[in-house]
Order: sequence, then C-alpha cells, then structure tokens
Amino acid sequence: MAAVREQLPQGRYGRSADQRADRKLKIVGSVLAVVLLGVIGWIGYDYVGGQSLSAQVIKFKVVSDTSVEVHLEVTKDKNARGTCTLRAQQTSGDDVGRADFRFDEPAKQVDKVVTITTTSRATAADLVGCQSD
Repeated sequence: MAAVREQLPQGRYGRSADQRADRKLKIVGSVLAVVLLGVIGWIGYDYVGGQSLSAQVIKFKVVSDTSVEVHLEVTKDKNARGTCTLRAQQTSGDDVGRADFRFDEPAKQVDKVVTITTTSRATAADLVGCQSD
C-alpha cells in the first residue's frame, strides 16, 4: 500500500514564507517610490521657485579684436541683487573672455548692454549663469 500524502488546505494555516517575502518587497518598493517622487518634486520646486535672478542674452556684437558688447535682459525680484557671468568664445569653442556683472537695481527687469574684454577676436558670447546674493 502506498502512502498517500495529504495536502493541507491553501491559506488555512497562514501565509507561506514566499508570500510574506513578496508582501515585504511590495511595501519596501512602494515606500521607495514615494520617497523618490518626493525628492524629484522637491528638486523641481526648488529649481523653479528658488531662482530670484535669471537672465538671457538678447544679442551680442563683436566690437573689436578685444571686446564684445552683450545686450543682457535680467529678470529678478524687485529688491534682489546678484551677479551674472558672461563669456566670449572663438569659433573653436575656446574662451577668450569672461566677466561678472552686478545687478543691484531696484527693478523687476533690467536691460543692460555690457562689454566683455577679450584676449583675441571672439565669434560668440553667451551667459554662463546668474547667482543671487
């Protein structure tokens, strides 16, 4: 006579070890996903809301072999102060000039033409970035 092995009813005596591990992994994954979404949201809010000074180059003009004039439009909080860094480059992409310009005017928008002194003839000028004080 062969021994008949009896199967226990499914779920009658609690969850199996595999089911408990799966549930723990789902909980850990959900918590990590919520934390990641929170971090991404915080970084985005800080980036968009934290910039009290921004600028854009409207146009530039190579005046001579040693200077470039840049028309810069700065948008900021009315009483914000800060510095914007501009650079001039050759066709090869090498920097031939770099300068910082302060913006302390009590206005929300400032249009200013500034001059970058260069070591040789520039072909382009662009904004590196702005920092508020």
